[in-house]
Amino acid sequence: MTVNVIIPGESAPEEKPGRWQTAVSRIPRLLVWLALLAFAGYFVVYAIYAWKLFQFPFDYDQGEGFELMDTLLFSQGEWPYRDNDTFPFYSSNYPPLFHVITAPLVWLFGPQYWTGRLVSFLGTLITAAAIAYAVQRAGKRWWLSALSGLAFLASNYVYHVGPLFRQHMFMVMFETLAIVLMAVTIEKEEQDGRKRPWHLLLVMLLLLAAGYTKQLAYATVVALFIFFFLRQTWRAVSWAIPFALVTGAIFLWIDYSTNGAWLLNTVTANINPFVPGQAQGLFRQWFRLHTVITVVATVYTIYQLYFDRLSIYAIWFAVTVLNSVTAGKWGAGESYFATAIAASCILTGLAFSHLLIWSKRKGWAWHTALLTIIPLLFLLQANQMFHMPTHTPALAAIARLLGRPSQVMIAPQTSCSAPREAEAIPYVDDAGVSLLGRPPSVEDRQAGLEIVELISRGETAAFAEDAGFNLYLGREVITNPTQLLNLYNNNAVDLTQMLTMLDEQAFDTIVLRAQFYPPPVLEVIGQRYETQELVQMNGFVYCVMRPRTGTDEA
Repeated sequence: MTVNVIIPGESAPEEKPGRWQTAVSRIPRLLVWLALLAFAGYFVVYAIYAWKLFQFPFDYDQGEGFELMDTLLFSQGEWPYRDNDTFPFYSSNYPPLFHVITAPLVWLFGPQYWTGRLVSFLGTLITAAAIAYAVQRAGKRWWLSALSGLAFLASNYVYHVGPLFRQHMFMVMFETLAIVLMAVTIEKEEQDGRKRPWHLLLVMLLLLAAGYTKQLAYATVVALFIFFFLRQTWRAVSWAIPFALVTGAIFLWIDYSTNGAWLLNTVTANINPFVPGQAQGLFRQWFRLHTVITVVATVYTIYQLYFDRLSIYAIWFAVTVLNSVTAGKWGAGESYFATAIAASCILTGLAFSHLLIWSKRKGWAWHTALLTIIPLLFLLQANQMFHMPTHTPALAAIARLLGRPSQVMIAPQTSCSAPREAEAIPYVDDAGVSLLGRPPSVEDRQAGLEIVELISRGETAAFAEDAGFNLYLGREVITNPTQLLNLYNNNAVDLTQMLTMLDEQAFDTIVLRAQFYPPPVLEVIGQRYETQELVQMNGFVYCVMRPRTGTDEA
């Protein structure tokens, strides 16, 4: 007697099951709902974190304020690619699209951090929906599609970066949409023999959008054209040539419009040293946190290579995993794995769909076994990527119920001041000690306002590592520290005017957070300014410095 297990999305059995089979059949259903509950819980946590960030009016991650400044300049019809050698020593090193898309919100609401954070957050939701759609087309099991999409949002890395005013996750959105649309287009063309050039044009536009959101999208461009070349060689070439010409034409137009500042700030300034230890550490962490979806995606890719046709998703996964080695560059980080995570979520859903279709042909026992194993694997994955803020009694109680601590001890980052003792932080994360992920507190907001008040006592804009304080006061944003350091390391910036102004104490206030300025800048700051206030915000100790008096000058 053949009996099918009834779980969400599965068809009813054709025959009445035996008593023991009915009992066994309930186990997969329970496990599926437990897996859905676990990943829905992660989504709730993600939404809480995003909502807290939307309300925070200062930098949470270093660089957010400069992304906001780029958006403000675009909203005013100006390029953010500028001369770093002259006052205000500011320029951007990111492509324009994310900021251009966010600019209308800045027109309407002013330079607010929540504008870009909202756009980035919505981008991750669209990415998750595209992942779910790709899996649903193959398997027609809504619960498996939902788990595949939610697994992306549950990743520690996506959680950390997704609601920030950073353009990376918006790039991943365009990449995922391009890959999924390409897969659907080629599949339909091969099924009915009809060419769909307008679909391919949209794919190319999505690729172009990804690349002009962030340069790292080149890996997805490579993966897509490898797949296209393997399936339709000459047609791939006929599309690759105009795509390259359009990409190059836009690049040259922006560079011409900015008098060469575009090339200097988006290419030269991104040639950073490679740190092998950083790359190795991030690869180990990525695999430890995402073991299940990474192993399943790898095995399914190998299966396709030897026993089936390579799908675009397998090629995308392989290329983006290899490209994730760029996370070892100075200034890079965990977000560089986000595209590979999206690809692994799709492949995991497709692999499980493939197995479930196969198991139905093998009989009740095989199908039931797989319907039990798959949600168990998702639950194992959920356990591996545990992260949860515990700033409320309810969240703390849930963490303890799950056998996790309700707080961890972390010392504040003190690059410009004496070390401080570790303190209790209401946030738990299997990624380890992280300054990302814990929602900003009321105390963090008050600390930001305190720094603003200290700056407001002077008449000039602050020479600050975070742009948010000057933006809050409506003052000019001075410098982009990491950009200056990158250019300095590549011998591509003249610091003469900046050093002169610092030596003449032209700024009322200096605000340091991580001392990312070039060494000569930090040296003259140390000689001509002294720390007067230390303010802790978001796990960092900010040093608020004033000009030294005549008797105190070094």
